Amino acid sequence: MDYRNEWKYQVSGAQLAVLAARLTPLLRPDGHHRPGGYAIRSLYFDDFDNSCLRENEAGVDDRRKYRLRIYNGDTGLIKLEIKEKLHGMTHKTGCTITPEQCRAILQGTPPPIGPDSPPPMNLLAAAMRTRGMAPKVIVEYERTAYISRLGNVRITFDRNIAASAAVGRFLDERVPLTPILPAGQHVLEVKYDEFLPDPVAQVLELGHLRRTAFSKYYLSRLVLSEPLAERAMQYELQ
Repeated sequence: MDYRNEWKYQVSGAQLAVLAARLTPLLRPDGHHRPGGYAIRSLYFDDFDNSCLRENEAGVDDRRKYRLRIYNGDTGLIKLEIKEKLHGMTHKTGCTITPEQCRAILQGTPPPIGPDSPPPMNLLAAAMRTRGMAPKVIVEYERTAYISRLGNVRITFDRNIAASAAVGRFLDERVPLTPILPAGQHVLEVKYDEFLPDPVAQVLELGHLRRTAFSKYYLSRLVLSEPLAERAMQYELQ
């Protein structure tokens, strides 16, 4: 199983504009690219013990997240993804599911387990049956992504990150959203395999940016829970 490096930085809109101008000659847009970026909506799961939330807060190194994802509001293409973290590196597996399967999951019905089901579907089904894994929060944002075959580099700008507790409305055209970062603050993610090519590293000038253990899921849960608002503020400043 191949794991990738994943670095995250909290940045301003002005910093993203400078980085975009530097990266455009070196890297190409990813397959979802649209002028001005594209929209991502993710639905994150957690179990009856809120294990994913607590592991994020404790900085547990070996952990797994389940999520559903759609792009640009297209409910005809829904992805189930499982993201694993180990020793500071990440690995992602996934499969597509139908709108009907998605609606059943939203209603708390686990998918059937069987040899013909994709492994991610079987893992989610088992987690729903044994651990009470269920939808907890929607996270929505706008993304611009740049990729390069050299080093399998993927650099993403995630803007206007917002969250919603209306998990049953995941497939709706619009959901009520609450911003999870201060106005003008966004997230830069840098992902690569064994090495980050020097030209890309030089353009990014990562030493001038503040690296963070940012988790969209974790901060969204904090922001949407009033008693945890102070912890959310502290988390942003780490």
